[in-house]
Amino acid sequence: MTAQTDTQGSVTTVYKVSGMSCGHCEGAVSGEISEIAGVASVQAVASTGEVTVVSGAPLDDEAVRAAVDEAGFELVGRA
Repeated sequence: MTAQTDTQGSVTTVYKVSGMSCGHCEGAVSGEISEIAGVASVQAVASTGEVTVVSGAPLDDEAVRAAVDEAGFELVGRA
């Protein structure tokens, strides 16, 4: 449950999200998370339930949870 920092000064965090089943779900989750300040990229994969987020600094898990809730899904936690 820790974030991995890469060499460019960005932070990559993988979250588990339940309920995603298709590309539309991936887009909804990615769209909401990408609106969080500091997020550089988001990749959601419905088949694994994993959402990989690259940001300039560690994100507040509650902000991520709120974004996932807004998209209509449930944040399980960090992968």
